[in-house]
Amino acid sequence: MKAFLGALTLSAGVAMVGVHAQPAESTPAGVKSSAKSVPDRNVLHVQVILDKLGFGPGVLDGRGGQSLVAALKGFQESRGLPVTGKTDPATLHALYPYRAVRPTVTLALSEAALAGPYLNPTPKEYSDQAKLKIVPYRTPIEKLAEMFHTTPAMLVALNPAGTRLTPGQKVVFPNALPSSRDYPAEVKDGWRATLNGLNVDARQPKGEKIVVDKSDGVLRVLDAEGKLVAQFSATMGSRTDPLPLGDWKVLGVAPNPDWRMTPTLLKGVKDSKKTQLIPPGPNNPVGVVWIDLSKEHYGIHGTDEPQRIGRAESNGCIRLTNWDAARLALIVKAGTPALFQA
Repeated sequence: MKAFLGALTLSAGVAMVGVHAQPAESTPAGVKSSAKSVPDRNVLHVQVILDKLGFGPGVLDGRGGQSLVAALKGFQESRGLPVTGKTDPATLHALYPYRAVRPTVTLALSEAALAGPYLNPTPKEYSDQAKLKIVPYRTPIEKLAEMFHTTPAMLVALNPAGTRLTPGQKVVFPNALPSSRDYPAEVKDGWRATLNGLNVDARQPKGEKIVVDKSDGVLRVLDAEGKLVAQFSATMGSRTDPLPLGDWKVLGVAPNPDWRMTPTLLKGVKDSKKTQLIPPGPNNPVGVVWIDLSKEHYGIHGTDEPQRIGRAESNGCIRLTNWDAARLALIVKAGTPALFQA
């Protein structure tokens, strides 16, 4: 397999190595270098396959949970199987043709893969964020984790003690490598680089309708015949900012957007605060893409905290992981219907 972005080169081996801790200097805040967490290789294998098939299980972490259950249900529905949310015999049989997809890949880092800029920590105050040129990743390990649809803690778990994030170092990742990077010709360079950096596959299903289902916590993509062709775990609304139920439509897609923080539209932010324009970047509050909706002030967007998708509240908008939001941006277009239901 070829290198991507000139940043990572695939080594000869593909392996699941011992579970050890990352050295402290390479570990972001919140990931203890002494902690050990054992991912289940079989669970990771299922997650990786579902991720490649367009049924996003959230972060690839080798663990079960509600996002994996939802992804399995989506896959089962798409294949006409009993919808159990479990890896039952019928589901394993349907996944069997994809068994050659490896759960992990071992890649050698280059300087480009590790290149910043970085800013750790990200300023908490919107007024301080507004002073930045971009809102970048905090650390190299955070960048690498998002590239491979996982978390820094998972990279710590997959790699042996003493692994340093330096050029030439071989690192084990969940296998989020795409089958194609042949993005449409109209995709501009900046957005193309973002798609590449998130390992977003250029081959996406043709979707004709979005259905956001609050009860299941997922965003579904249907084709012209109403068949489910993709599904992503989502965070949508809260008690104070509920999901706006009804029929809407996509107005447009804004890659690598800035975000206007308007206090009067946000619960928990004092109206006396000044409006702030937050610059683009992966840790911008709306992530790497904004999909604008006909419901004023509402959109579908990415996030700076992928591990919380499906587990945290939002200000009424629909949040996806950055990589899933980017995938959806390749599927939808202006005029795509969007049904929000309970």
